[in-house]
Amino acid sequence: MSTIAATAQSGLQAAQLRLASSAHNVANLHTPGFRSQQVQQQAVPALGGVQAQTAQAPQAGVALEAEAVEQVVASYAFKANVLVLRVAQDMAGTLLDERA
Repeated sequence: MSTIAATAQSGLQAAQLRLASSAHNVANLHTPGFRSQQVQQQAVPALGGVQAQTAQAPQAGVALEAEAVEQVVASYAFKANVLVLRVAQDMAGTLLDERA
């Protein structure tokens, strides 16, 4: 897999984790004492892309407006990474057409 595709794939996985985590938080909004999940991302320059993992918030409670923003951000990140994969595929196809 090319570096571009690996980077975009890690971005897709991070966006998916962010969306799933936010959905989990909204689903448990009214659960007493629930501590929301937060996604922490870290760049991985050696492999290209990001590494994402979940952690619990230090305090109980969920801010619904923050979760709505998180879902919008995650969807834009997902769309951006899909676009990167499409462009990489188009570039590879164009290169193969030139060489053939």
